[in-house]
Amino acid sequence: MKVPSCPFSCSLTSSVSPKSDPVIRNGRFFRKSDSQWIHRFYCRCCKKHFSRSTHSPTYRQKKRRLSHPLKLLLCSGVSQRRAALILGVNPKTVVRRFRFLAAQARLDHHEWLTKNVAHNSLNDLQWDDLETAEHTKCKPLSVSLIVDAKTRRIYAFEVARMPAKGHLSQLALRKYGKRADERPKGWEALHQRIKPWIHPKAKWVSDQNPHYPRYLKHHHPLAEHLAVPGRRGCVAGQGELKKIGFDPLFSLNHTCAMLRANLNRLFRRSWCLSKTLQGLNDHIALYIQFHNHQLTSEVGKIAKSAPFHPHSKGAV
Repeated sequence: MKVPSCPFSCSLTSSVSPKSDPVIRNGRFFRKSDSQWIHRFYCRCCKKHFSRSTHSPTYRQKKRRLSHPLKLLLCSGVSQRRAALILGVNPKTVVRRFRFLAAQARLDHHEWLTKNVAHNSLNDLQWDDLETAEHTKCKPLSVSLIVDAKTRRIYAFEVARMPAKGHLSQLALRKYGKRADERPKGWEALHQRIKPWIHPKAKWVSDQNPHYPRYLKHHHPLAEHLAVPGRRGCVAGQGELKKIGFDPLFSLNHTCAMLRANLNRLFRRSWCLSKTLQGLNDHIALYIQFHNHQLTSEVGKIAKSAPFHPHSKGAV
């Protein structure tokens, strides 16, 4: 086993010979949270003990086994209260671990963009908004998504408050007062964040929202923008998917449908709504990591390596 370097960024002193290793092994300990033996090391320069997990995000975290199953449950249509019941833990533990997983998902997504997506390489994108609510339908929220048209990967999102419209507008105005429209600020932040990875002459497809061309012209002046007429989704069954035969926004609408199917707070007919904007932000950030690295990548690999045959032994 290779001995790691000291994580405390210390320098060699005269008391340590240059020919000898500054870090030596110093036993091991049993970690109860995941039932593993962890090797301990000692730095002869700074006189400190450490292990490979000293500076990891999960340092001194209890119930490490909880993270992976909780992530799968929260990305599969299960609420936080039901996840606590299934895993047999306190709901407060689920909330704290959910926030931790969301923060790590944001860091992982940015690292994945930096390492795996070249600058100015994305050239076929779709952009639209998904609408949901905060605590009540009188407080609607808008979720702006930028999706790759070929792989259906989600590259960026932004959640913003918006005023109620339609038959709820007057009721919302009486009960909660005037609600600011934060969508322009969200669209500005969305394009500013994803701009380094967008090709200057990328192709954009969106619906005929009259505000979209202005933001695309400002951030991507050389890009090609195709605005297609929006169509209403099916009332039941397919949700975001459209009733027409060919949908130019299929990748984005399919992704929105998956969001509504896999996030309990986005179900169309549900009593489980987001209580705070930060909760919705965290949940979508957690799902994007699961969506990009497992649903849109692993499923395709499995389908190519092991095609399904209707008359095979496992077919139902």
